[in-house]
Order: sequence, then structure tokens, then C-alpha cells
Amino acid sequence: MDSIIQRISISVIPILLAIILHEVSHGWVADRLGDSTARYSGRITLNPAAHIDLFGTIILPLVLLISGGFIFGYAKPVPINPYNLRNPRRDIIWISLAGILTNLALAAVSAMVFRMMRFLLPSSLGFIGEPLLKMLAVSVMINIILAVFNAIPIPPLDGSRVLAHLLPPEQAAVFSKLEPFGFIIILLLFFTGVIDLIWPIIGFFMDVFLGP
Repeated sequence: MDSIIQRISISVIPILLAIILHEVSHGWVADRLGDSTARYSGRITLNPAAHIDLFGTIILPLVLLISGGFIFGYAKPVPINPYNLRNPRRDIIWISLAGILTNLALAAVSAMVFRMMRFLLPSSLGFIGEPLLKMLAVSVMINIILAVFNAIPIPPLDGSRVLAHLLPPEQAAVFSKLEPFGFIIILLLFFTGVIDLIWPIIGFFMDVFLGP
């Protein structure tokens, strides 16, 4: 029980920040590119209440933490109206990439702070030293997982929207027909173990940010 409480205590803040800033970045970039839907919906805010999805933000991460599995979660999708964008085909790509790049940036910042704190040694930071280092390491991991996972080109993940707007119109129309089956495809990837193919990529980024 103590280990579960410890896992939860060092993971809650990194998970919430990673998930919320991922969605805020989508809305902020969309707003800069002409679509203010997210701003008028109150979604360009760090207030967790505006973004929390009962299952994706609370239940799923909690179950994964308790089970000892890899940490994952999501927030309510930010509303985007492509008809308000100045160049929808180009702008959707940047909006989609915003979440992935934000998570990579958070991972990089967390890693830099982790490296600086590690030079100070946990003992010199008092009783909060070791928990802070663990929290920063979790932040690096969860942000890399979110970035890599969302880059997979399967609806409704961000990578699918990037691919759909890079494809020629005819191929994009065929690809868009996968949208209703996206969640089923993702579940199949998990249950068949195919999703494990992303772990070498996650491991590569972990080594880059934190060292072997």
C-alpha cells in the first residue's frame, strides 16, 4: 500500500501538467491561427477543472499506477473549428504537432532540472530531494510516452491528423474513414502487444534526456 501511495504522490502533478498543457497548446496554437473556439470555450487555461475527463484523466492513470503498468492518460479534447483557420490544411498540422512538441519540451525542461538537482545530491536538498527527483523523472517519462504515443498515425491521435493533411485529398478521404474505428484499432494494438514497438523509441528519448 505504501508503494502505491508513493507512486500516486509523485505522479499526480507530472501527469496533470503533461495532459493539461498538451491540450492547452492545441487551443493556444489554434487561437493564434484564427480559430478562437477553444478560447471562448474556456480551454486555454491551466485550471484542471476545464480539462479533466473522468476516465482519461483520473480513472485510467490511477488504474495504471496501481497495476504497475506504464503511465498514460488524456484530457477532454480541445474543440477546434477548421473553418475559422486561415489555412486549414496547413494550420491543422501545426495545431496537431503543438501537443507533441509541448510534451517533448516539458520532458526536456524536466530533464534539465533533474540533472541540475542530481548534482546537488538529494541529501543536500533535505527530505524533499529524493521525491522531487522521482517526480521529475516521472515527468520526463510521461511526457515522452504522450509525445510518442500521440505521434502514431491512428485516429484520433495527433499523428493521424498530421498524416491526413499531408496526404493528397483522395488518399486523405480514404484515410479519414478509419476515424470511427480508431479506438478499436488502438485497443487491438494494446491487446496484441504491437504497441510494445514504441518502447525502443521511448527508451531512446529517455536516454537522450536523462542519460543511460
